[in-house]
Amino acid sequence: MFRNLCAGVLEARTTPQARAVKAVLALLFLNAMLAFNNLWPTPAIWPDHRLSSEFVWCWVLLLAVVHWRGALSPRLLAVFSVAYLLLVVGRYFDVAMPSLFGRGVNLYWDGQQAARFLRVSAQDYPGWLTLAVVLSVVVLFVALYRLLRAALRVVARDAAPFALRSRAALALTGVAIALSIANHAGMRATWPIVSRPVTLTYLRQAELLLTAFSSQRLEQALPPSPTFDSDLGALAGLDVKLLFVESYGAVAFDHPLAQRMLAAGRERFAQAVRQSGRGVVSAYVRSPTFGGASDLAHLGLLSGLDLSDPRRHDLLLTTRRPTLISLFRERGYQTFGLYPALSWDWPEREFYGFDVFLEGRSLAYRGPRLGFWWIPDQVTIARFEQLHPLGPDSPPRLLFFPTITSHFPFSPVPPYQPDWSRVLGERPFDDAEVERALAEQPNWLDMLPGYLRMMDYNYRWLAGYLEQARARDELVILVGDHQPTSNISGEGASWEVPVHVIASNPELLRRFVAQGFQPGLEPQRPALGAMHDLTRMLLRAFSSRGDE
Repeated sequence: MFRNLCAGVLEARTTPQARAVKAVLALLFLNAMLAFNNLWPTPAIWPDHRLSSEFVWCWVLLLAVVHWRGALSPRLLAVFSVAYLLLVVGRYFDVAMPSLFGRGVNLYWDGQQAARFLRVSAQDYPGWLTLAVVLSVVVLFVALYRLLRAALRVVARDAAPFALRSRAALALTGVAIALSIANHAGMRATWPIVSRPVTLTYLRQAELLLTAFSSQRLEQALPPSPTFDSDLGALAGLDVKLLFVESYGAVAFDHPLAQRMLAAGRERFAQAVRQSGRGVVSAYVRSPTFGGASDLAHLGLLSGLDLSDPRRHDLLLTTRRPTLISLFRERGYQTFGLYPALSWDWPEREFYGFDVFLEGRSLAYRGPRLGFWWIPDQVTIARFEQLHPLGPDSPPRLLFFPTITSHFPFSPVPPYQPDWSRVLGERPFDDAEVERALAEQPNWLDMLPGYLRMMDYNYRWLAGYLEQARARDELVILVGDHQPTSNISGEGASWEVPVHVIASNPELLRRFVAQGFQPGLEPQRPALGAMHDLTRMLLRAFSSRGDE
């Protein structure tokens, strides 16, 4: 019945004018199936007016087949339809995965996780519902296949023969080919006209899998790792808290408005450092990323590798290379990964090897959702301390905490709660404060003021955190993951980010000063190197020898 409906809509033999209209509609439909975008942050999609380069190449191939054979055989039509369906599915995952899971497709990890995810998900629901979902998916794929097949049949029967006889149509095809080639070559001028191709994702994933399962190719693709043999003797069992501060870039110090708006917040932060009996030294390093893709910075520091090429990041995750996490664990530390931005299964965490991993769901946040990243960082760190209090027999610990509240779009800014015991309840903030915060919407045309208010919030909660009583001493390292987007940091901005090392041990701080850090919260130029160079500085500072 559905097949007859598709045929009735797209294939009915009526007047030449009607057939021409159907051919145009079929072409538009086929292009739309490969040019849609994600409706962030949902699984839904919305159409895009741009031209799909995959559609262009399918059209060219279809023209060649029709020119050679005169018509499309049923077998070739089925091949075209299946191939087109695979492109559509690939397009969906390519645009939806960053919205749903915060990263692109990664077949190495997703392939291992898919069966487990489906099995675990099915256990939570009755059998009839699981069967209904499976049948719905099958029906959806069959329906989409039938639609694509019917559209391709109309295009092959009516549009392709006309185009082969029309100089204007062939000229338009030539223009489309040129635009597609320029788009694949990375020409930015084509971006408003041609959508991002999905075939590049297929090629990247194929190359990723080929390299991941070839030890020779893998060693050639990745540079050598640092020697993670530090004895960590200089720490003397000191707890270490490594915090990546989201979007904390050099613009927070360089921009004149930032210097005015953040001066008071930085002074409060510096005062909290002093009053807690600690000192602080600071420097700049170059992040491997800009405006996003924080994982490149996180793993670049943990692994000591230059991950400015995202391909290296994906390949590294398929290995058993050593990291700061593995080093600390081998030296008797208990390692914690605190990821409040995640609220889904993250198979890549297997590479990191945390002893304890906490994500958004683990925190059981009961307060109001504040913006896109709904758990404020102040609440996250307080909840961690509550869930994992220090006892007399607790081993030394390493906490790795990538913050999230100051992520793009930087609004609304959560209220700061001076009473830290209150942030763990159902009403962590006063209702009036929550209303004021939620009334603040992102100003997409001028995001700098919102960004600076968010950085001031970071200084406030970090200062408040340092003021809390501690069961034992600790070393706190704050690193910016990347500069904010260029509409804030400016055209041609550097990729530099600040690093602050906060400790009560003067000798430990002197080890960083000896490597170029400056006393105080104001980092000085030049930058001391790239993010992976900071790894080696940490290893030298933590070693009992001090000169590794």
